[in-house]
Amino acid sequence: MGLVSQDALNQLQALMDQVLLEEEPLQRTFQNVHQGCVAETLTRFLKAREWNATKAHKMIVDCLKWRVQNEIDNILSKPIIPTDLYRGIRDSQLIGLSGYSREGLPVFAIGVGLSTFDKASVHYYVQSHIQINEYRDRVILPSASKKHERPITTCVKVLDMTGLKLSALNQIKLLTIISSIDDLNYPEKTNTYYIVNAPYIFSACWKVVKPLLQERTRRKVQVLQGCGRDELLKVRSWITRLCHISVEEKALDHQDIQRMEMKIAIPWIILSISSSTTTSRSNPESMKLLNPSSRDRSM
Repeated sequence: MGLVSQDALNQLQALMDQVLLEEEPLQRTFQNVHQGCVAETLTRFLKAREWNATKAHKMIVDCLKWRVQNEIDNILSKPIIPTDLYRGIRDSQLIGLSGYSREGLPVFAIGVGLSTFDKASVHYYVQSHIQINEYRDRVILPSASKKHERPITTCVKVLDMTGLKLSALNQIKLLTIISSIDDLNYPEKTNTYYIVNAPYIFSACWKVVKPLLQERTRRKVQVLQGCGRDELLKVRSWITRLCHISVEEKALDHQDIQRMEMKIAIPWIILSISSSTTTSRSNPESMKLLNPSSRDRSM
Protein backbone atom coordinates (compact mmCIF):
# COMPACT_ATOMS: atom_id res chain seq x y z
CA MET A 1 0.00 0.00 0.00
CA GLY A 2 1.41 3.39 -1.01
CA LEU A 3 1.97 6.34 1.26
CA VAL A 4 -1.09 8.21 -0.06
CA SER A 5 -3.27 5.14 0.40
CA GLN A 6 -2.02 4.57 3.95
CA ASP A 7 -2.62 8.22 4.83
CA ALA A 8 -6.17 7.99 3.48
CA LEU A 9 -6.76 4.79 5.46
CA ASN A 10 -5.49 6.38 8.66
CA GLN A 11 -7.67 9.44 8.10
CA LEU A 12 -10.76 7.33 7.44
CA GLN A 13 -10.06 5.16 10.50
CA ALA A 14 -9.95 8.28 12.69
CA LEU A 15 -13.22 9.57 11.25
CA MET A 16 -14.93 6.21 11.77
CA ASP A 17 -13.65 5.86 15.33
CA GLN A 18 -15.37 9.10 16.23
CA VAL A 19 -18.69 8.15 14.62
CA LEU A 20 -18.78 4.64 16.06
CA LEU A 21 -17.96 5.91 19.52
CA GLU A 22 -20.96 8.25 19.44
CA GLU A 23 -23.54 5.99 17.75
CA GLU A 24 -23.89 2.47 19.16
CA PRO A 25 -26.38 1.20 16.51
CA LEU A 26 -23.87 2.03 13.79
CA GLN A 27 -21.13 0.33 15.76
CA ARG A 28 -23.14 -2.88 16.03
CA THR A 29 -23.99 -3.09 12.35
CA PHE A 30 -20.43 -2.18 11.37
CA GLN A 31 -19.28 -5.35 13.11
CA ASN A 32 -21.43 -7.38 10.71
CA VAL A 33 -19.93 -5.46 7.81
CA HIS A 34 -16.26 -5.88 8.62
CA GLN A 35 -16.35 -9.35 10.28
CA GLY A 36 -13.00 -8.62 11.94
CA CYS A 37 -11.39 -7.25 8.75
CA VAL A 38 -11.61 -3.54 9.50
CA ALA A 39 -8.69 -2.31 7.39
CA GLU A 40 -9.82 -4.34 4.37
CA THR A 41 -13.36 -3.00 4.72
CA LEU A 42 -12.24 0.62 4.95
CA THR A 43 -9.98 0.05 1.94
CA ARG A 44 -12.93 -1.17 -0.13
CA PHE A 45 -14.87 2.02 0.54
CA LEU A 46 -11.79 4.13 -0.15
CA LYS A 47 -11.35 2.44 -3.53
CA ALA A 48 -15.00 3.16 -4.31
CA ARG A 49 -14.38 6.85 -3.65
CA GLU A 50 -11.00 7.21 -5.36
CA TRP A 51 -9.13 7.24 -2.02
CA ASN A 52 -10.94 10.34 -0.79
CA ALA A 53 -11.31 9.72 2.95
CA THR A 54 -14.06 12.31 3.43
CA LYS A 55 -16.22 10.85 0.67
CA ALA A 56 -15.50 7.29 1.81
CA HIS A 57 -16.51 8.24 5.34
CA LYS A 58 -19.84 9.60 4.15
CA MET A 59 -20.38 6.47 2.05
CA ILE A 60 -19.78 4.15 5.02
CA VAL A 61 -22.00 6.16 7.37
CA ASP A 62 -24.81 6.22 4.78
CA CYS A 63 -24.39 2.46 4.34
CA LEU A 64 -24.56 1.82 8.09
CA LYS A 65 -27.65 4.00 8.45
CA TRP A 66 -29.28 2.09 5.57
CA ARG A 67 -28.52 -1.15 7.36
CA VAL A 68 -30.02 0.05 10.63
CA GLN A 69 -33.11 1.53 8.96
CA ASN A 70 -33.84 -1.68 7.05
CA GLU A 71 -32.78 -4.14 9.78
CA ILE A 72 -30.21 -5.72 7.48
CA ASP A 73 -28.50 -7.40 10.43
CA ASN A 74 -31.65 -9.50 10.85
CA ILE A 75 -32.40 -10.14 7.19
CA LEU A 76 -31.04 -13.70 7.22
CA SER A 77 -33.74 -14.59 9.74
CA LYS A 78 -36.53 -12.90 7.81
CA PRO A 79 -38.34 -15.53 5.75
CA ILE A 80 -39.80 -15.02 2.32
CA ILE A 81 -43.30 -16.40 2.77
CA PRO A 82 -45.29 -18.44 1.83
CA THR A 83 -43.03 -21.41 1.06
CA ASP A 84 -44.15 -21.69 -2.58
CA LEU A 85 -43.18 -18.08 -3.18
CA TYR A 86 -39.82 -18.64 -1.51
CA ARG A 87 -39.06 -21.71 -3.61
CA GLY A 88 -40.21 -19.95 -6.76
CA ILE A 89 -37.78 -17.12 -6.13
CA ARG A 90 -34.89 -19.49 -5.50
CA ASP A 91 -35.70 -21.50 -8.64
CA SER A 92 -35.84 -18.38 -10.81
CA GLN A 93 -32.75 -16.69 -9.36
CA LEU A 94 -29.92 -19.11 -10.15
CA ILE A 95 -26.78 -18.56 -8.10
CA GLY A 96 -24.38 -20.97 -6.50
CA LEU A 97 -21.02 -21.37 -4.83
CA SER A 98 -19.09 -23.45 -7.38
CA GLY A 99 -15.68 -23.54 -5.73
CA TYR A 100 -12.73 -21.38 -4.74
CA SER A 101 -9.99 -19.67 -6.68
CA ARG A 102 -6.37 -20.67 -6.25
CA GLU A 103 -6.04 -17.70 -3.89
CA GLY A 104 -8.94 -18.98 -1.77
CA LEU A 105 -11.59 -16.54 -3.03
CA PRO A 106 -15.12 -17.96 -3.31
CA VAL A 107 -16.25 -18.40 -6.92
CA PHE A 108 -19.97 -17.86 -7.50
CA ALA A 109 -21.71 -19.17 -10.61
CA ILE A 110 -24.72 -17.15 -11.71
CA GLY A 111 -27.14 -18.45 -14.33
CA VAL A 112 -27.98 -15.09 -15.84
CA GLY A 113 -29.48 -16.47 -19.04
CA LEU A 114 -31.76 -18.97 -17.32
CA SER A 115 -32.81 -16.77 -14.39
CA THR A 116 -36.32 -15.52 -15.14
CA PHE A 117 -37.07 -13.37 -12.07
CA ASP A 118 -40.77 -13.83 -12.81
CA LYS A 119 -42.12 -15.58 -9.72
CA ALA A 120 -42.53 -12.53 -7.47
CA SER A 121 -42.42 -8.75 -7.37
CA VAL A 122 -39.17 -6.77 -7.53
CA HIS A 123 -39.27 -6.24 -3.74
CA TYR A 124 -38.91 -9.95 -3.00
CA TYR A 125 -36.01 -10.40 -5.42
CA VAL A 126 -34.27 -7.41 -3.82
CA GLN A 127 -34.71 -9.01 -0.40
CA SER A 128 -33.36 -12.29 -1.76
CA HIS A 129 -30.35 -10.55 -3.31
CA ILE A 130 -29.48 -8.82 -0.03
CA GLN A 131 -29.84 -12.11 1.85
CA ILE A 132 -27.36 -13.73 -0.52
CA ASN A 133 -24.95 -10.80 -0.10
CA GLU A 134 -25.19 -11.06 3.68
CA TYR A 135 -24.72 -14.83 3.65
CA ARG A 136 -21.62 -14.38 1.50
CA ASP A 137 -20.18 -11.68 3.77
CA ARG A 138 -21.10 -13.15 7.16
CA VAL A 139 -20.65 -16.89 6.52
CA ILE A 140 -18.75 -17.81 3.33
CA LEU A 141 -16.01 -15.16 3.43
CA PRO A 142 -15.26 -15.51 7.17
CA SER A 143 -15.11 -19.28 6.70
CA ALA A 144 -12.64 -18.87 3.83
CA SER A 145 -10.58 -16.43 5.92
CA LYS A 146 -10.41 -18.92 8.78
CA LYS A 147 -9.41 -21.76 6.48
CA HIS A 148 -6.60 -19.81 4.82
CA GLU A 149 -5.61 -17.94 8.00
CA ARG A 150 -5.73 -14.54 6.29
CA PRO A 151 -8.44 -12.01 5.44
CA ILE A 152 -10.52 -13.00 2.42
CA THR A 153 -13.13 -10.30 1.82
CA THR A 154 -13.87 -10.51 -1.91
CA CYS A 155 -15.10 -13.07 -4.41
CA VAL A 156 -15.12 -13.98 -8.11
CA LYS A 157 -18.29 -14.31 -10.18
CA VAL A 158 -18.89 -16.40 -13.31
CA LEU A 159 -21.93 -15.18 -15.25
CA ASP A 160 -23.33 -17.91 -17.49
CA MET A 161 -25.32 -16.42 -20.38
CA THR A 162 -26.70 -19.74 -21.62
CA GLY A 163 -30.32 -19.24 -22.68
CA LEU A 164 -30.10 -15.43 -22.69
CA LYS A 165 -32.94 -13.74 -24.58
CA LEU A 166 -33.65 -10.15 -25.48
CA SER A 167 -36.64 -10.34 -23.12
CA ALA A 168 -34.13 -10.32 -20.24
CA LEU A 169 -34.09 -6.54 -20.68
CA ASN A 170 -37.58 -6.54 -19.18
CA GLN A 171 -35.80 -6.95 -15.84
CA ILE A 172 -33.86 -3.70 -16.23
CA LYS A 173 -35.65 -2.13 -13.26
CA LEU A 174 -34.57 -4.95 -10.97
CA LEU A 175 -31.02 -4.84 -12.32
CA THR A 176 -30.83 -1.09 -11.71
CA ILE A 177 -31.98 -1.44 -8.09
CA ILE A 178 -29.63 -4.33 -7.35
CA SER A 179 -26.71 -2.54 -9.01
CA SER A 180 -27.37 0.57 -6.90
CA ILE A 181 -27.60 -1.45 -3.68
CA ASP A 182 -24.30 -3.17 -4.40
CA ASP A 183 -22.51 0.04 -5.43
CA LEU A 184 -23.62 1.91 -2.33
CA ASN A 185 -23.54 -0.77 0.35
CA TYR A 186 -21.32 -3.64 -0.87
CA PRO A 187 -18.61 -1.86 -2.89
CA GLU A 188 -15.58 -3.69 -4.26
CA LYS A 189 -16.78 -7.13 -3.13
CA THR A 190 -16.13 -8.79 -6.52
CA ASN A 191 -12.64 -8.94 -8.01
CA THR A 192 -13.63 -10.13 -11.50
CA TYR A 193 -16.80 -10.91 -13.45
CA TYR A 194 -16.24 -13.66 -16.03
CA ILE A 195 -18.94 -13.88 -18.72
CA VAL A 196 -19.25 -17.27 -20.41
CA ASN A 197 -21.48 -18.89 -23.04
CA ALA A 198 -22.46 -15.50 -24.45
CA PRO A 199 -24.92 -15.88 -27.39
CA TYR A 200 -25.12 -13.43 -30.26
CA ILE A 201 -27.86 -11.48 -28.45
CA PHE A 202 -25.46 -10.68 -25.60
CA SER A 203 -23.94 -7.70 -27.43
CA ALA A 204 -27.34 -5.99 -27.70
CA CYS A 205 -28.11 -6.63 -24.04
CA TRP A 206 -24.67 -5.44 -22.94
CA LYS A 207 -25.14 -2.12 -24.74
CA VAL A 208 -28.18 -1.47 -22.56
CA VAL A 209 -26.74 -2.75 -19.29
CA LYS A 210 -23.22 -1.32 -19.52
CA PRO A 211 -24.21 2.34 -18.89
CA LEU A 212 -25.96 1.28 -15.67
CA LEU A 213 -22.70 0.06 -14.16
CA GLN A 214 -20.01 2.13 -12.49
CA GLU A 215 -16.79 2.45 -14.50
CA ARG A 216 -14.85 0.60 -11.80
CA THR A 217 -17.30 -2.31 -12.21
CA ARG A 218 -17.10 -2.31 -16.01
CA ARG A 219 -13.31 -2.62 -15.82
CA LYS A 220 -13.71 -5.92 -13.96
CA VAL A 221 -15.82 -7.60 -16.66
CA GLN A 222 -14.10 -10.18 -18.89
CA VAL A 223 -16.01 -11.87 -21.71
CA LEU A 224 -14.52 -15.33 -22.31
CA GLN A 225 -14.68 -17.42 -25.46
CA GLY A 226 -17.36 -20.12 -25.29
CA CYS A 227 -17.60 -21.73 -21.87
CA GLY A 228 -14.23 -20.24 -20.92
CA ARG A 229 -13.04 -23.53 -19.47
CA ASP A 230 -9.31 -23.04 -20.09
CA GLU A 231 -9.33 -19.53 -18.66
CA LEU A 232 -11.43 -20.51 -15.65
CA LEU A 233 -9.19 -23.45 -14.84
CA LYS A 234 -6.40 -20.93 -14.35
CA VAL A 235 -8.55 -19.17 -11.76
CA ARG A 236 -10.43 -21.91 -9.99
CA SER A 237 -8.94 -24.72 -7.93
CA TRP A 238 -11.72 -27.03 -9.11
CA ILE A 239 -14.48 -26.58 -11.64
CA THR A 240 -16.82 -29.56 -11.81
CA ARG A 241 -18.35 -29.87 -8.35
CA LEU A 242 -21.24 -27.72 -7.25
CA CYS A 243 -22.40 -27.56 -3.66
CA HIS A 244 -26.01 -27.34 -2.60
CA ILE A 245 -26.51 -25.45 0.64
CA SER A 246 -29.73 -26.46 2.34
CA VAL A 247 -31.18 -25.40 5.67
CA GLU A 248 -33.96 -26.40 8.00
CA GLU A 249 -37.38 -25.00 7.18
CA LYS A 250 -37.24 -22.14 9.65
CA ALA A 251 -35.91 -18.66 10.12
CA LEU A 252 -32.20 -18.73 10.88
CA ASP A 253 -29.93 -17.14 13.37
CA HIS A 254 -26.17 -17.05 12.88
CA GLN A 255 -25.55 -20.34 14.68
CA ASP A 256 -28.14 -22.06 12.49
CA ILE A 257 -26.37 -20.84 9.37
CA GLN A 258 -23.04 -22.19 10.56
CA ARG A 259 -24.60 -25.65 10.88
CA MET A 260 -25.74 -25.75 7.25
CA GLU A 261 -25.61 -29.10 5.48
CA MET A 262 -23.42 -29.31 2.38
CA LYS A 263 -24.62 -31.52 -0.47
CA ILE A 264 -23.85 -32.09 -4.13
CA ALA A 265 -26.22 -30.73 -6.78
CA ILE A 266 -26.15 -30.58 -10.58
CA PRO A 267 -26.27 -28.30 -12.50
CA TRP A 268 -27.04 -25.29 -10.30
CA ILE A 269 -27.07 -24.65 -6.59
CA ILE A 270 -29.54 -22.40 -4.89
CA LEU A 271 -28.46 -20.53 -1.80
CA SER A 272 -31.35 -21.30 0.53
CA ILE A 273 -31.20 -18.68 3.23
CA SER A 274 -34.55 -18.64 5.03
CA SER A 275 -38.02 -20.05 4.55
CA SER A 276 -41.47 -20.16 5.92
CA THR A 277 -42.33 -21.18 9.43
CA THR A 278 -42.02 -17.79 11.10
CA THR A 279 -43.54 -14.45 10.21
CA SER A 280 -41.34 -11.67 8.92
CA ARG A 281 -41.24 -8.63 11.14
CA SER A 282 -41.59 -6.35 8.14
CA ASN A 283 -43.32 -6.75 4.81
CA PRO A 284 -40.79 -6.78 1.94
CA GLU A 285 -43.24 -4.73 -0.09
CA SER A 286 -42.77 -1.86 2.33
CA MET A 287 -39.03 -2.19 2.94
CA LYS A 288 -37.22 1.00 2.03
CA LEU A 289 -34.19 -0.90 0.82
CA LEU A 290 -32.97 1.81 -1.47
CA ASN A 291 -33.50 5.51 -1.98
CA PRO A 292 -31.46 6.31 -5.09
CA SER A 293 -32.40 9.96 -5.05
CA SER A 294 -30.73 10.54 -1.69
CA ARG A 295 -27.42 8.82 -2.30
CA ASP A 296 -24.99 9.45 -5.16
CA ARG A 297 -23.41 6.26 -6.50
CA SER A 298 -20.40 7.98 -8.04
CA MET A 299 -19.41 10.68 -5.56
